[in-house]
Amino acid sequence: MPTINRQCLLAQRPVGAPTRETFNYVETPLGEPGPGQILVQVQYLSVDPAMRGWMNDAKSYIPPVGIGEVMRALGVGKVIASQHPDYAVGDQVNGALGVQDYYLGEPKGFYKVDAAQAPLPLYLSALGMTGMTAYFALLAVGEPKAGETVVISGAAGAVGSVAGQIARIKGCRVVGIAGGADKCKFLVDELGFDAAIDYKGEDLHAALKRECPKGVDVYFDNVGGDILDAVLTRIAVKARVVICGAISQYNNKEAVKGPSNYLSLLVNRARMEGMVVTDYVARYPEAMRDMAGWLKSGELKSKEHVVEGLETFPDTLMKLFTGGNFGKLVLKVS
Repeated sequence: MPTINRQCLLAQRPVGAPTRETFNYVETPLGEPGPGQILVQVQYLSVDPAMRGWMNDAKSYIPPVGIGEVMRALGVGKVIASQHPDYAVGDQVNGALGVQDYYLGEPKGFYKVDAAQAPLPLYLSALGMTGMTAYFALLAVGEPKAGETVVISGAAGAVGSVAGQIARIKGCRVVGIAGGADKCKFLVDELGFDAAIDYKGEDLHAALKRECPKGVDVYFDNVGGDILDAVLTRIAVKARVVICGAISQYNNKEAVKGPSNYLSLLVNRARMEGMVVTDYVARYPEAMRDMAGWLKSGELKSKEHVVEGLETFPDTLMKLFTGGNFGKLVLKVS
């Protein structure tokens, strides 16, 4: 049995972008599980933009991480000791394991996964919270109909790449917005998007006009800021704008920049709606069945960007905000 646990703690609340000084690595003695508890060896962790919000001492859909607490992270791992009737040694589980080598505690909200059915990182991407977010944000909030034009920002990222493929499966014309020629080529050639716009290499307004001549019926927004403003100028009548994330705004030192073109919602009788995936917990099995079926048939592809080493977490996290990740960002711990 292991006796030492490496943990990444939140040392201070960042102003702007987090740095290595935002976190503190410690080694702590590792105990054994008590009644109702399990000990899990962490294998992979999900690295998500939401982590930046969890560091802020502000009201949100989930309490912030406390100073001195293990940095919150979803992950998958193997049970190596158990005093819980529902979990046995050798079971592999998905849950809020935290940025550490081992999780010791009650398995609240945990569920079992099967590595024989799919590679473990897939349970943090298309078959995990990422996939659930893409599925419900697009289908339950965006409500796309066959033949409509769906635009996805952050389209080469974890959620955007899955959402775009689901829109394609549902018979929509799909336009992705991403940064860089390689990402845009991947969206079209590998994921089957109808078109891709390189916001770093071309005029976004002109490209939107070219690729969405009849307007945008559903806009799936992962970035906010200037890109949201640009797409608002192209929305169609009765359009739906899904606010899934706003990664361009998370490290702002000033106030968040809101959309200046919001009156387009009024003119076009459109709606803009936020989405939090935990609102759909009761419907996760439905999404899992659909996603697993699409993966098996080859209609859906999932790309994971795996970085190794618990100690790399601060730098790995920053890839999300610099565009350094290509697909779902996952940290391999053991």
